[in-house]
Amino acid sequence: MLELDEKTNLLEEADYKYQLQDVRLPNLYRDIYDYDSVPKVAFNHTRVPMNTPKDIWITDTSFRDGQQSMAPYTVKQIVDLYKLLSRLGGPYGLIRQSEFFIYTKKDREAVRQCMDLGLEFPEITTWIRASKNDFKLVKDLGIKETGILVSCSDYHIFKKLQMTRREAVDYYLETIRLAFDADVVPRCHLEDITRADFYGFVVPFVNEIMELSREAGVPVKIRACDTMGYGIPYTEVALPRSVPGIIYGLQHFAGVPSDMLEWHGHNDFYKAVANASTAWLYGACAVNCSLLGIGERTGNIPLEAMVFEYASLKGALDGMDPTVITEIGRYFRDEMGYHIPPMTPFVGKNFNVTRAGIHADGMLKDEEIYNIFNTEKLLNRRQGVTLSNTSGLAGIAYWINEHYDLMGSQEYTKDDELVVQLKDWIDVLYEDGRTTSLSNGELEDKIAELSDDELLKKEKK
Repeated sequence: MLELDEKTNLLEEADYKYQLQDVRLPNLYRDIYDYDSVPKVAFNHTRVPMNTPKDIWITDTSFRDGQQSMAPYTVKQIVDLYKLLSRLGGPYGLIRQSEFFIYTKKDREAVRQCMDLGLEFPEITTWIRASKNDFKLVKDLGIKETGILVSCSDYHIFKKLQMTRREAVDYYLETIRLAFDADVVPRCHLEDITRADFYGFVVPFVNEIMELSREAGVPVKIRACDTMGYGIPYTEVALPRSVPGIIYGLQHFAGVPSDMLEWHGHNDFYKAVANASTAWLYGACAVNCSLLGIGERTGNIPLEAMVFEYASLKGALDGMDPTVITEIGRYFRDEMGYHIPPMTPFVGKNFNVTRAGIHADGMLKDEEIYNIFNTEKLLNRRQGVTLSNTSGLAGIAYWINEHYDLMGSQEYTKDDELVVQLKDWIDVLYEDGRTTSLSNGELEDKIAELSDDELLKKEKK
């Protein structure tokens, strides 16, 4: 049978109506996941079309998945970070939603205080267990959407739930009906989709969800969850690990519209950001992230990374304010006591800092030579250097100018006497066996000892 596809405006075969395969034994893909070996990447050389939606956006799970991975946030911390998220996402809501727990009094108080702010974005949503009481709780709080868990791999269905595939589908559909009864939009979290039988379970199940949605007249969102970070962004990779294949299949064979489709990934194999970008490119409007990538095990997709991925793909920030990323990093470090690894992109202490003297020499001439972009403009962070025995005269001069905000004729060069004296002092320290970089305090004290320059006596950073 042929049908005219509304997206492509072409006649396409409509014979691929996949039926649930209610197998007796679980399909664990042991040829790919044999557990005692590194998971294998299989190729089937099947290409699917890139189909990037006109509008793409970010959703946040910092207060749900993120909170599962560190000490619980206080109400104040949640409210403060929520306000920062709103500023970062900008007036057009490119950070569209944020997901909250509502199990405890503290969780619900945080939700209420965030709702009382009256911010349009990010919209507050929840994540709950599949029970009538939890759905009632969502409705009583005035929240319009909630995530519910619908695990889709046989690892979960057979081993965890101890059900058959048909039993799992029936249980999940009944849960979705509970959401409809509570006048709440369900967001179905297809957990462990990168180990699931895609055409034997996922597509038939999602087809039943979409049919139920049409009957009820209530939209249903589909979140494809790469729970273990197994997703692969490369084209022509075989399912179940193919991110392009998953997004294409959910759209083409299960009829999920782009604006109802979301990707949630983990970083177990360092592919969280690449997989999220791939999901955008192949048809998902939303990617679900957490601040600083904090999440279970190796973490989620770092939200701040996707801000810059968005700008790279769209050619504009569209109202997002990336300088807030620096404020968020500072808040996690100073207010929450969270240790950010120094090499972390965009927020780490050493993100745009160089130790090499030859690099510092180039930076003195033009910082663009060794800076990824104008970090002072986009992140409110000047490029920096850390001083050690490899920094050289140029590195010392750059550190002085950057640290004391010296501009133009005020700037020191590598030929100035103070710079040479500092270089001699640093060389002696390392000849005596020092191995660590010099702290700002040590350098400030030595400069005060060596120089009478009033510009170097103002309040330090």
